[in-house]
Amino acid sequence: MEDNRNLHENRGVHKVYLNGRRTAVMSGVRDVLSFDAKEVYLETEQGILLIKGDELHVNRLSLEKGEVDVDGRIDSFAYSDKNDPEKKATSFLGRMFQ
Repeated sequence: MEDNRNLHENRGVHKVYLNGRRTAVMSGVRDVLSFDAKEVYLETEQGILLIKGDELHVNRLSLEKGEVDVDGRIDSFAYSDKNDPEKKATSFLGRMFQ
């Protein structure tokens, strides 16, 4: 019971810990939309997060807990508005077909 209570208490909370632009530990992640060595798309409690870099790897993924670890050379984090699904779809699909 206590674990479920903690999960519900943390809904809406999104945290990113970046260590030396080499490791990112994130909470509040709802889903991994796509990833490759250059980009990682995540759906978070605060919107869609695009991580750009090089040699990116998703090392740990626990969607039940909403946690993801990404390693590699991290160049940027960019968020899009989670309340605009049309913008999310256009951005995601637009980038896929570039």
